[in-house]
Parts: sequence; structure tokens; C-alpha cells
Amino acid sequence: MKGLWTPAWLARHLLALALTVGFLALGWWQFDRAAGGNTLSWGYTFEWPIFAGFVVFLWFREVQVARRGPDGEEPAETPVEPPAPAGKLPGAPVTVGRPVRVPVKAAANEDDPELDAYNDYLAWLAAHPGARPGDYPGPRRVEQERTQ
Repeated sequence: MKGLWTPAWLARHLLALALTVGFLALGWWQFDRAAGGNTLSWGYTFEWPIFAGFVVFLWFREVQVARRGPDGEEPAETPVEPPAPAGKLPGAPVTVGRPVRVPVKAAANEDDPELDAYNDYLAWLAAHPGARPGDYPGPRRVEQERTQ
């Protein structure tokens, strides 16, 4: 519970309180206007308190998340920070456990004629830096230039 009284949380509490009071005051102001004959203000009379309720909902939800922690467990009274590994600055993120490995699909050993033709085209463009793509003679001419 101590974590909810840090300067950052105090600012959040004050912001939630100020927004709630402000939205309710705006709703009252719209009610006064609506009672004075402005029919459009009737919609805003009910809209501003809904905004205030939404702020209260978000504030309550954030307090519950902070109290439970990200894993849904009750946090310890004094959070324990793991020691920084050698060569890392204190406060830097610490990786715990093994890194995530993503399986990579093995490259197919089959020849792909379209891929070969595209790679030949790219190789020709690299060999002729001043040429435009329209100057490409085609894959057969490139093979003839290679054999010569």
C-alpha cells in the first residue's frame, strides 16, 4: 500500500480528483443552462457525469492493478530489486531466465527459378551502377555475359 503514496501516485490521485470534480461541475453548469431554456444542454447535463464516472473507474482500476502487481499477486511490502549483473548499470533492465527463441523455418534446398532470375537482375544492377532497370537485357543475356 506504501506504493500508492509516492509523488507520482499523489499526482495521479490529485488529477483524478480534479477531473472528477471538474466534470461534475461542468454537468451542473449544463443543468443550469438547460433549466434556463437551452435544450441542447440537456444532453451535456448527462454526458459530463458519465465522463466523471469514467475517470473514477480508470482510477479505481489503476489502483487495483498497482496493489496486485502485473502478475495478479499481492506485492511484497518492500520490493526487492535483483542485483545488477556485472557490466550493467544499476536500474537497467535485467533479463531473468533464458531468452525467447523463435524457430526459424529451414531454407528450402529446391531451386526457385523466379528467385534465381530476380537475384540475377539484382546482381546485374549492382554490376552496372549507371544503368536503369529498363536497360536490363534479361536473364539469358546475363548468363551469357557470365560465361564469357
